Amino acid sequence: MNLIAMLVLCVLPALIHALELPDADPVPGGIAILALDVTGDEAPQATFNGRPVLIIRDRVTWFAVVGIPLETRPGTQAIEVSHPASVTKLAFEVHPKAYREQHLTIQNRRMVNPLPDDLARIRRESATITAQFLHFREVTPAALRFDWPVDGPISSPFGLRRVLNGEPRNPHSGLDIAAAEGVPVNAPAAGRVTQTGEYFFNGNTIFIDHGQGLVTMYCHLSSIQVEAGSEVVAEQVIGAVGQTGRVTGAHLHWTVSLNNARVNPSLFLRARDTDE
Repeated sequence: MNLIAMLVLCVLPALIHALELPDADPVPGGIAILALDVTGDEAPQATFNGRPVLIIRDRVTWFAVVGIPLETRPGTQAIEVSHPASVTKLAFEVHPKAYREQHLTIQNRRMVNPLPDDLARIRRESATITAQFLHFREVTPAALRFDWPVDGPISSPFGLRRVLNGEPRNPHSGLDIAAAEGVPVNAPAAGRVTQTGEYFFNGNTIFIDHGQGLVTMYCHLSSIQVEAGSEVVAEQVIGAVGQTGRVTGAHLHWTVSLNNARVNPSLFLRARDTDE
């Protein structure tokens, strides 16, 4: 085999590689995927609502993968893109989306109307949880298509407008997957565990930082099998399904956060195996 043929064989895999991006759905709680008019090997930087945005390259094109907060009003939004030669704004449209309403009855009324001591704890925990979602490591995520963290039906989709014991609450900012207590929960992609703990509403919880502001959270666990600071790989067991915290039964609550916006985890999920 001559030298030119060897070089072609070496370069070909890089040329045919297609990046698996999440599904674009530019609605409140969704994702905008924007091709950037930037050339060269040096990665641009971008911000949205003052937060750094995930930037990734597919072949020769740079993309911004932007999380859109649930409270975002439909209409024109923009990211700011910085490159050594320029700073520009790139506009995109956020489309309206109507999420369903869900009425739940919580037997433990304290989980709906916490006591004063509970409120002080909730405020402390809220600050800790927010800090996890603000993580931004200059590391490209190993994957933007996720494996299912647990096998089971979706019991509560993302974005539901929650009414607990007749009282309106914040929209559902994650995905609930029903499964029996003790069923293993797997990391859907590689990352670093940044925090584990037991929280008033969330119960036993794990946070994983996948890089560039992509953070996932796993709640209501019966057990935690990883420690803060540990690196995990895709499909590694990190805990088990439980019913700790505010729940109506055993399930996994799974949150995906992108540039500090809670977004629909379904946009990252690979299709289930139809043979199962």
